[in-house]
Amino acid sequence: MEWSFPFINQALLITHTFFSFPHFLAIASASVLIAFFGYYFFKPRCIIYLIDFSCYQPPDFLRAPISNFIEHLTISGVFDQESLDLQQKVLERSGISDDASVPVTVHEIPPNASLSAAREETHDILFTIVEDLFSKHKIDPKSIDILVSNCSLFCPSPSITSMIINRFGMRSNIKSFSLSGMGCSAGILSVNLVKDLMKIHGDSLALVLSMEAVSPNGYRGKCKSMLIANTIFRMGGAAILLSNRKKDSHKAKYKLQHLIRTHVGSDNESYESVMQKVDEEGKVGVALSKQLVKVASKALKINVVELGPRVLPYSEQLKYIISFIQRKWGMHKELYTPNFKKAFEHFCIHAGGRAIIEGVEKHLKLDKEDVEASRSTLYRYGNTSSSSLWYELQYLEAKGRMKKGDRVWQIGFGSGFKANSAVWKCISEINSKDRNAWSDRIHLYPVSGDASSALRT
Repeated sequence: MEWSFPFINQALLITHTFFSFPHFLAIASASVLIAFFGYYFFKPRCIIYLIDFSCYQPPDFLRAPISNFIEHLTISGVFDQESLDLQQKVLERSGISDDASVPVTVHEIPPNASLSAAREETHDILFTIVEDLFSKHKIDPKSIDILVSNCSLFCPSPSITSMIINRFGMRSNIKSFSLSGMGCSAGILSVNLVKDLMKIHGDSLALVLSMEAVSPNGYRGKCKSMLIANTIFRMGGAAILLSNRKKDSHKAKYKLQHLIRTHVGSDNESYESVMQKVDEEGKVGVALSKQLVKVASKALKINVVELGPRVLPYSEQLKYIISFIQRKWGMHKELYTPNFKKAFEHFCIHAGGRAIIEGVEKHLKLDKEDVEASRSTLYRYGNTSSSSLWYELQYLEAKGRMKKGDRVWQIGFGSGFKANSAVWKCISEINSKDRNAWSDRIHLYPVSGDASSALRT
C-alpha cells in the first residue's frame, strides 16, 4: 500500500526548491549579510570613559629660575663657555618661565644622574599623583584591572609598573605594561593600548601613568643638537583613570571618540629627528634635528588626513575636495585648510617647545587663543614629555572653559617619528574650582606684558 500525505509532499517540494543551489546560495548570502549588518550596527560598543586624571605639581622649592639654572651649569664645571652660552641662549628663547621645576637631585652640584636618583624622582612623581587620584575617588588599588606606564628614557628593572604594584599592593592578576623608548607621544599611545585591551576585557578599570625622568638624562658633552634637550625638559607626570564599565558613565568627565596613530619611521629624516645616541667623546644624550618642525608637520598632515573625515562637517570636507580638484587643474596653488574649530572647541598641542606649538598653530590656521593652554603649559611647567597634554587639559578645566558637550583634540608628537591624536568629548559638568595643578595661580594666566612677549617672539 502506498501512503500519501499531501502536506508532507508539499513540504518536501518546498524543501527541494529552497535547497536547490541557486536559491539556497542567494538566501544564504542574504542571511549572512543581514547577520553581519545586524552585528555591526547593534553590537554593544566598547566605550572608553575618562573618569578623572591627576597631574604632578612640584613644590616651589624645586623651581629652576633661568638665572639659577645657568649659574648651576657654570658652577658644576661640566661645560665649556661655548656650551654654556648656547644653553643660555636657548633657555631665554624657549618660552619656559622661572616656575618650571627640576628634581631635587638635579639641584645638586654636580647633578646626581644615578639610578637611585632616577628612582627617587619616579617615586616622588608617580606615588604622589596616584595617591591623589585614588583618594579623590576612593579607589581601592586592588580594583585596578589594567596598568600601563610610559617613560621613554628611564627603563629600570623591576619596571615602573612593578614599582606601583608594590607600593599600592595591587592584585597578582593585574595586566601591567611598561612602555619605553616611545617618546613624548606615548601618553596617547598608552590610552590606545588600554582601548584595545578593553575590547577583550569587559568591565575593566585602567590606570595610565605618563612621565619622563629628568635626573638620569642630562647631557654633559659639547654637541649642540644634544645640548638643547638639557634646556627644555622639566619635571612632571600624569595619572589617568579609564573605564569601560557602564556604571562609571555617570561620574566620568570625558568619553573617547577617536584615536589616530601615525608613524613615519620608515623615512630616515623622520626616524633620526629625535634620537638618543653617543657623541664623539662617548657621552650619551638626545639629539634634536634642525628638521624637527618639518618632520612634525609632515607626520601631522598624514594624521589629519585620516582624522579629518571622522570629525569635520561635510561642508568643510567638500571645500577641501573642491580645492583639491581645482589644484589639479591648475586653478589654485594651495589646498584649502579645513576649519577644525568647527569640529573642536579646544586644542591641546604637545608642549614640546615654542617652535612645535607655533608650527601646529600655523599649519592648522589656529588663533592665539586656541593654543593658549599649550603655551601656558610650556611657560609654567616646561616640556614634561607625554604628560604635557594632561596639564593643558587641566588648564582648560581650571579656566572654566570646558563645558559639557565640548570636544577637545589632543595632539602628541614623539620620537620614531610619531604623531598621535585623541579626541575626547566632555560628558559632565566640570567644576573649575576643583583642585588641580593650576589651582594655585590660574588667575595669573594667560601671562601678559613682557612675559607674554617672551612666549610669542
